[in-house]
Amino acid sequence: MAEGNGFDRHGFDFRKELPANERYNLIDQINRSCCSIPSNIAEGSGKNTDKHFAEFLSIAISSSFELETQLLICERRMYGSISKLKGCIDLVSEVQRMLFSFREYILKTEVQSLNS
Repeated sequence: MAEGNGFDRHGFDFRKELPANERYNLIDQINRSCCSIPSNIAEGSGKNTDKHFAEFLSIAISSSFELETQLLICERRMYGSISKLKGCIDLVSEVQRMLFSFREYILKTEVQSLNS
């Protein structure tokens, strides 16, 4: 899930272009979402069961949708570079697909081990 850590780099580049009046609103929300995704993946990986890990992956997925919403708000308000914004949105979509797939794999593995 190295892509999850890419949010910080891409997000930082994009956030620098946002208006200063968004410092305590949209920028802080984007910062929290960018940190929440890889943090929940990391925290979940340390849990004792796949089911608990999957719960933290669900939280990471939720944070990715929060980040996507914040980026779409930036798009509607015409904040920042269109190319950087598109890169961020594309990265969010890619990570969402990866998280969904990984979560399904983890849950399937958990069910299979219970049935064995």
